[in-house]
Amino acid sequence: MLLRCNLPIFGFLLFCFFFTIVASSSSSLNRTKHVFHYHRDVSALLRFKSKADLWNKINTSSHFCQWWGVTCYGNRVVRLVIEDLYLGGRLVADSVNKLDQLRVLSLKNTSLTGPLPDFSGLVNLKSLFLDHNSFSGSFPLSALALHRFRTLDFSYNNLTGPIPPGLVLSNRLIYLRLDSNRFNGPVPALNQSSLHTFNVSVNNLTGAVPVTTVLLRFGISSFLQNPNLCGEIVHKECNPRPKFFTPVTAAPPPKMVLGQIAQIGGARLSRPNQNKHSRFFVILGFISGAFILFISVACLIGAVKRRRSKNEKQKGKESTAVVSFDAAETAEVAAAIEQESEIEEKVKKLQATKSGSLVFCAGEPHVYTMDQLMTASAELLGRGTVGTTYKALLDSRLIVTVKRLDAIRLAGVGRDKFERHMESVGALGHPNLVPLRAYFQAKEERLLIYDYLPNGSLSSLVHGTKSSRATPLHWTSCLKIAEDVAQGLSYIHQAWQLVHGNLKSSNVLLGPDFEACIADYCLVALATNPPLTSNDGQEDADAAAYKAPEARHKSLNYQSVKADVYSFGILLLELLTGKQPSKIPVLPLDEMIEWVRKVREEGEKKNGNWREDRDKFGMLTEVAVACSLTSPEQRPTMWQVLKMLQEIKEAAVMEECELVMDSSNSESS
Repeated sequence: MLLRCNLPIFGFLLFCFFFTIVASSSSSLNRTKHVFHYHRDVSALLRFKSKADLWNKINTSSHFCQWWGVTCYGNRVVRLVIEDLYLGGRLVADSVNKLDQLRVLSLKNTSLTGPLPDFSGLVNLKSLFLDHNSFSGSFPLSALALHRFRTLDFSYNNLTGPIPPGLVLSNRLIYLRLDSNRFNGPVPALNQSSLHTFNVSVNNLTGAVPVTTVLLRFGISSFLQNPNLCGEIVHKECNPRPKFFTPVTAAPPPKMVLGQIAQIGGARLSRPNQNKHSRFFVILGFISGAFILFISVACLIGAVKRRRSKNEKQKGKESTAVVSFDAAETAEVAAAIEQESEIEEKVKKLQATKSGSLVFCAGEPHVYTMDQLMTASAELLGRGTVGTTYKALLDSRLIVTVKRLDAIRLAGVGRDKFERHMESVGALGHPNLVPLRAYFQAKEERLLIYDYLPNGSLSSLVHGTKSSRATPLHWTSCLKIAEDVAQGLSYIHQAWQLVHGNLKSSNVLLGPDFEACIADYCLVALATNPPLTSNDGQEDADAAAYKAPEARHKSLNYQSVKADVYSFGILLLELLTGKQPSKIPVLPLDEMIEWVRKVREEGEKKNGNWREDRDKFGMLTEVAVACSLTSPEQRPTMWQVLKMLQEIKEAAVMEECELVMDSSNSESS
């Protein structure tokens, strides 16, 4: 009886017991799963750092969620944003592509190289920024399987191959930039109404641009410098196919009426009877022909016998004459062949001189010929230390920069040496270097072909032009430009063991996004003769101010990495003050900081930000003074200079974050 009364209670207790066990098991399973994902994120980040961060720029001393650029939610990495750092490594498999909770991945301008890995593991990824690097290989098809994908930027890399047509199925895509690569093939018929940013300029795409509503909205500006594209959108007529490529359509058989068919049938039926009647005449004609042929052969044999005796008498004489004639004919033929080969060789040399052996650098598409360059409209941009620079507009509307090297300065450089040096220079690839696309030489004519950057030089920005006045640059602009130049110089020094040799503000150009790109790098090494005296004394004084003290007293083509560092220091002071290099005094650190402060105050009388930025300008001045020390041994390397600049930027970012937090706290209180 007692058992019956307590049976519901017993059942309830039993249910609670099993529920507790199940809940405990589920909780334990969740903890195990959480620990598993936690360790996977940690190992993925550590592998990324070990392969990508060759210069140990990422500090890993703290918890991985507190690393620079890492954002976590529930101890899972959801954002990885590392930009404008010289990592210098590769993006390998089993690293960031294992962060399955990642929403944003941005590694722009980090000097990464190699092919792109498989991205299929990033199932939650929405934005991918890998622009301004040196990635190679083809477009990763795994990115097309990411259904939450909205933003993709692969611009300014060395990617090749076709643009996958599967992009037309990415219905959520709002941002797509593939410009400044080496993609080839046709343009996909993108027509997603969500797409708001699109650019495939500066590639080697071919064929007609598909006329879709979305591509029409972007217009020609998204397809520039693809000389083999045509169609309505790029305002270029597609050439019709040649006649010998047009398919030949077989003509239909002529229609026949019933009477014609009957006539043909009757002719076929009567042909055997006609053959029977004519067989006799055919046999008679054959016998007559055979008899006439026999008589002719007999007469010929008799004539040959009668003349044989006469031929034997003159055989000795004739044989000697034949031998002499054969020898003379052979010599004449040999001389003609030799003369023909000489003429052919001269024609080849003449063609090489006329049309040129235009050599494209490794991996560059052959998008124009020497004849197109020679017929292009040219505009003088300036005269420099080793040559004259022109802006050339080709028939294909492609604009390039052509540098004509000074034949006198390079008089002692042979053809082979020039080719070897240009192969090394052409192999350089960095977002902060103006890329060398091709070169040409024939006799004393030597040309270099670069990309054209339309935003002018740093010299024009700092000192102004005839049509525009210069204004003092904000310290953030000074820092960004200095860091860009340091990135490019450090790459030349460390990655390729080369030297610029002629760094100055006129040799720093501004790219499409106003990034600083170094030009005329590694060319002074070819100069064997001094330049002609310039009529502009100010120009000569400024050029001398960039030279390190040890370079002024040594041989003509003296170069070193520490001399480049000195030039960078003068360039940085020019950037901070807006003064010409020849007007910059040589002062100790404290006096130089005070001089920079006074110059800035004079230029910013209407700007009250000097006191706020005094510390930043002081830190940048310290870097400039360290670079321009008299002793080359005391100057830092460009890698150390780059690290100093990045530390200044990081300190400024932290200071700004603290100010924002303080202001938000004061508002909340």
